[in-house]
Amino acid sequence: MEQLFSPLEIKSVRFRNRIAVSPMCQYSATDGFANNWHLVHLGARAVGGAGLVLVEATGVSAQGRITPGCLGLWKDEQIGPLKNIVEFIHQQGAVAGIQLAHAGRKASCALPWQGGRQLALEEGGWETMAPSPIPFNDADRPPLEMSRGDIQAFYTDYRNAVKRAREAGFKVLEIHAAHGYLLHEFMSPLSNKRLDEYGGSFDNRIRLLLELIGEIRQEWPDELPLFVRISATDWVEDGWTIEDSIQLATRLQTEGIDLIDCSTGGNIGGVKIPVGAGYQVPFAEAVRKTGMRSGAVGMIETAQQANAIIAEEKADLVLLAREFLRNPYFPLEAAKELGVELEWPEQYLRAKK
Repeated sequence: MEQLFSPLEIKSVRFRNRIAVSPMCQYSATDGFANNWHLVHLGARAVGGAGLVLVEATGVSAQGRITPGCLGLWKDEQIGPLKNIVEFIHQQGAVAGIQLAHAGRKASCALPWQGGRQLALEEGGWETMAPSPIPFNDADRPPLEMSRGDIQAFYTDYRNAVKRAREAGFKVLEIHAAHGYLLHEFMSPLSNKRLDEYGGSFDNRIRLLLELIGEIRQEWPDELPLFVRISATDWVEDGWTIEDSIQLATRLQTEGIDLIDCSTGGNIGGVKIPVGAGYQVPFAEAVRKTGMRSGAVGMIETAQQANAIIAEEKADLVLLAREFLRNPYFPLEAAKELGVELEWPEQYLRAKK
């Protein structure tokens, strides 16, 4: 069997293959509630053969959403619609996971197809928070610098969201510490200028993430996988680097993190990133060499490319985003291309060749 379709076991969870649906914001929720769009979007990828389906960045608080259209888990009523989606994903043989997030200074934005700019307070926007009062770009309001009380409230919001995620039935939890959102903002010296124990040194800048993991451990079962998504580099001089990511990986191993999902960038605007086929895979490979499982993401578009990443031990999972938007049935087609026999949904057997 080609390595892409070999099963992966992490703690008590068995993934049927190494293909994951990367969390992709749909900006289609109302007041944080999932709806039929999310059911069809996520359910189709489970039907299509993915091993893991990760729900998009889901706000642990209303203030933590990127846009008013983002999913949330800040109140109990939001559990039910997500639970329906989880049950459907599991019925298809895939594993349902969720990425919990706080957007920090990049919150309060319009939907992408409405321009994506930061919303003014009078048009439904809200005040944002960050480690330091530095806006993401010159057109944004400066965020409020988080106080100790704000940090404690963040932990409480996160713990409550984790509890709700468990009640919804998710089997994988991913902490979003990438793409310039709150945790990444604390980690990068370009966005964190604090003078207290949460700023300055490397150890201080990762303190929020490490303390958060401790909080999550109180709500998330030990037998279920816990992932962290990072931006392995800011792509900017004097910013967060791959060397920092390698050092973080060794620390996260001791915290019981099971896999690091390796993306890049997003914390500084206007950066030129050398985008190309598999351009972020070397970061996943570097993290994996520390002994930590890693996930590779970014312009992974073909069966041969995805299989090579796993076969050459550059990552343990491949996470596809745009390719899954184009083709919900990528795993079924990749299996055929690689000569692997997969079980198809019974409803689709008449189309199998």
